[in-house]
Amino acid sequence: MKTALSILVLLPIIVACNHDSGSTSPSYQELTEAVYASGNVYPRNEYTVTADATGILQQRLINEGDSIHQNQLLFVLENATEVARQQAAANAYRQARSNLSPNSPVLAELEAQVRNARTRLANDSINYHRFRELYQQNATSKAELEKAELNYTLSKNNLRAQLNTLERSRDQIRLDVENNRSQLVSSEEAGRNTRVRSFVNGKVYEVYKEPGEVVRVGDQLALVGSGNQLYAQLSVDESDFGRLRIGQEVMLKADVYPNKVFKAKVSKIYPKLNRSDQSFRVDAEFVGDKPASYYGLTVEANIIISQNPHVLTIPKSYVVGNDSVWVEEDDKKQKIKFQKGAENFDLVEVKGGLTEKAKVIIND
Repeated sequence: MKTALSILVLLPIIVACNHDSGSTSPSYQELTEAVYASGNVYPRNEYTVTADATGILQQRLINEGDSIHQNQLLFVLENATEVARQQAAANAYRQARSNLSPNSPVLAELEAQVRNARTRLANDSINYHRFRELYQQNATSKAELEKAELNYTLSKNNLRAQLNTLERSRDQIRLDVENNRSQLVSSEEAGRNTRVRSFVNGKVYEVYKEPGEVVRVGDQLALVGSGNQLYAQLSVDESDFGRLRIGQEVMLKADVYPNKVFKAKVSKIYPKLNRSDQSFRVDAEFVGDKPASYYGLTVEANIIISQNPHVLTIPKSYVVGNDSVWVEEDDKKQKIKFQKGAENFDLVEVKGGLTEKAKVIIND
């Protein structure tokens, strides 16, 4: 990963030492220490538009690159089965409501039966009391009284049964109304699912279906996301991960903008190692200017670890091994160790062991 940093001229870290036939001397310069990262630019609020219904794609109302707004209609599916189901549910709901209305023919018939039962009960009650008085006067037989009493009892039971039937029918019709209403709402929701809308304000990055294609529940229709809110998703080598902090400045460059450097800040650091390339994910939010919303735009970046405005440095190319250099004094060459500080891919800080007067050479 790190070797690519040499072609990424983002930071003021270019060597300013004077070379004289392969020699140099330590000099005071500004040293910016940075960690290399690479990655891509993605929109915020990214999501894949999926189908919640099955049908034939009748209309595609968007194209790649279009700006969209929340609740905008994107696709229209055609499903004759859903239309028929919705019509049937609407008819059943209307019929159930009609059966519960004051002019309901079903309830009117039952109420008429209740009225008839009340009339019959009233007549049988009068007849029973009349026969009872006649029996007390020995003007009728006991059999006639018992017959009148039986008719009276049957009328009372019949009225009670008719009232129960009426109440049960009302309850059942109310239940039918609720059930049919739920089915209608469900079918309307299914019908709405054939009209696919956007959840966000943003931009269309990719469309996957064309008119005439069969669409099933869960099929991907389009990729959309914010057109203005962008972030860089970067990969940092695990050897540099421990040096990262939230808020560190990031300088980014993209091939499509050869003369432009974008600024960002580290906004999130993910603790999970990607074992495929031994890197960690880091997100950076743009500060100020940002690239156009090209989905997946490739970028290279320097994450600023430290900035030292005035430190003694030597070019990194002169360092031998980890902390040694060749120096020449009185026409004699010798290899010495020095105390190394911060570094980048061009310069190394000298914290001890060398002075500005030392002649550092490359020993071929």
